[in-house]
Amino acid sequence: MNITISGASGLIGRRLLKLLAQDGHSLTALSRHAGTNLPPGVRLSVWDAARGQPAVDGLRDADAVIHLAGVPVAQRWNAGVKQAIRESRVAGTRNLVLAMAALPRKPSVLICSSATGYYGSRGDELLTETSAPGNDFLSEVCVAWEKEARAAEALGIRVVRVRTGIVLDARGGALPRMLPPFKMGIGGKLGSGKHWMSWIHLDDLATIFQLALTTPVAGAINGVAPNPVTNAEFTRVLAAAVHRPAIFPMPGFALKLIFGEMGEILLASQRVTPKAAESAGFPFRYPELAPALADILGRSRQRAV
Repeated sequence: MNITISGASGLIGRRLLKLLAQDGHSLTALSRHAGTNLPPGVRLSVWDAARGQPAVDGLRDADAVIHLAGVPVAQRWNAGVKQAIRESRVAGTRNLVLAMAALPRKPSVLICSSATGYYGSRGDELLTETSAPGNDFLSEVCVAWEKEARAAEALGIRVVRVRTGIVLDARGGALPRMLPPFKMGIGGKLGSGKHWMSWIHLDDLATIFQLALTTPVAGAINGVAPNPVTNAEFTRVLAAAVHRPAIFPMPGFALKLIFGEMGEILLASQRVTPKAAESAGFPFRYPELAPALADILGRSRQRAV
C-alpha cells in the first residue's frame, strides 16, 4: 500500500513510519522542513499545513493518508499560539482535503488525528465516541478539525478520526517532562489529583492507526487505553515505577501561574474509554498503567546502557 503521512517527524509519526515500513508499505512523509531526518526509503514532500495545499507529488499515488500535523499544544498559550494551534489543524486539514479532491485517483481512507480534548473537562462522566463535545478552546478546535476531515467523506473516502489521549513513551510526549521531578523524589499530584487522565502506550496507539488502515472502521475512535486513572493514581503508579516517593503536590493556582490558560488543561478531567476500538476487536497490549510504564521505563534503561 502507498501511504502518505503528515507530521511524520513527531512522536506518533516516527513510530508509525517504523511500524508501517516493517509491513512493507511504500511511505511518503509530508513535512514543513526539507531537511527532516527520515528512515531510509521514505520519500519526502515539503508542506506547511497552514499555508496551502500539499504538492501533488506527495499524494498522487496514495492509497491511504494519515494526517498527524499540528502545532504542539503543550506550551504557554497566548493569542498567537492559540491561533497557530487552531490554524495548523483546521486550515491544515482543509488544505489537505482540497488537495485530495483534485486528485484523479483518490485515497481510499483518510485517518486524521484528533484529541480527547474534544470532550472538554467532564468530571467523573464516562465518555465514549458518541459523547457530546465540550465548549472550551481545545474542544472547539477539535470539533472544527474533525469537521474538515469529514469533508473527505463527500469524495468517497473513508474517514477515521482518532481522538488521542495522553501518549506515553520515554522519547517524547508528556512522560519525559514528568520523569525528572519524580526521579528526584519531588514529584506529586496536580491540584487535588481527582481529575481523570486518559492515557495510552505509544505502541498501542500506533497499532490503532495501523488497524484503521486495514479494518473497515469509520468515524471517531478514542485512542486511549481501556483503564483511565485519576491523576492521584497516575502519580502513585509513576512514583512506584521509579522507586521514589511522590509527596510534593503542585497546587492548581501554581499551575495556572506557570502555564497560564494552558494550566487549566493540565487539570481537565476526561474519563474516556475506547469503545469503538474494543468493538472492532483491537487487542490492547497495555490496558493497565503499571505494566505500560514498566515496559516504557525498561526500554529506556536498556537504551541508556
